[in-house]
Amino acid sequence: MSALRTPVTAALMAALLVPTMPLVAQDHGPQQAVTTGEADAFYCGERRLGYWFYCVRPKRAEPREQGPAPQAQSATAQLEAVTAELRELKARAIIEPTPQNVTAYIRFQREQLDRASLFSDVWQRAIWQEPELDYTLERPVGTLAKRQWQDARAAERDTVMAHLGDRYGLFYFFAQTCGACEVMSPIVKAVADRWHLTVRAISTDGGPSRHFPQYTVENGQRPRMGLEPKITPALVLWDSEAGRAIPIGYGVLSADELQDRIFLLTSKEAGHDF
Repeated sequence: MSALRTPVTAALMAALLVPTMPLVAQDHGPQQAVTTGEADAFYCGERRLGYWFYCVRPKRAEPREQGPAPQAQSATAQLEAVTAELRELKARAIIEPTPQNVTAYIRFQREQLDRASLFSDVWQRAIWQEPELDYTLERPVGTLAKRQWQDARAAERDTVMAHLGDRYGLFYFFAQTCGACEVMSPIVKAVADRWHLTVRAISTDGGPSRHFPQYTVENGQRPRMGLEPKITPALVLWDSEAGRAIPIGYGVLSADELQDRIFLLTSKEAGHDF
């Protein structure tokens, strides 16, 4: 029994007596410094310690090149895409009117109608909350507010018209053979009489007017005032202080429209009343 154990015991004792390999290279002096490459060759090459994880160095991960971030599609492009899709579905439903195509078009159209209704609702709410955006405060559309605005506007117009005769006069171009002039002549005379405006009636064909017996025959006044020479009746406001003609309009105008035009042309700058 002891004889069988002797070889085993001797082998175990020999293994225990073998000095353990140090994890660091022994110091052989300043001239024999072990480099990292030599250590790798010793441990991984000569000793073949493949199971030692230091023999396989992890590769450094290369940083990924990030491409440019995708740009968000603009609202204009999105709206154009919706419009194009709607047109395509409509054309498909007309060319091939199958239940599937017609249903797809109706469904998509309904989605866009809902979107438009939402926009309209938000638009109205924004106007209610931002009075500077509400145009109806300047030009009301409601019955009560509109009547009040019209009364205030008429009072302002009458105040201006009451003093126009001191500075302005009217040139009225008519023709004896003009049917519209027969309708317009009494309107011009009534407005002029009410606001004490001087009217100079000019006959374009030499014929008389029963409403303006003291007329004169045209001798080139209309071209000099920049008027269309072939259209009658024609009205021009003359500014005596500035020495300039202000065309009012052509054809038949109601008394209110005639007074409104005179009021706007003499007291309101363009862009301040519309």
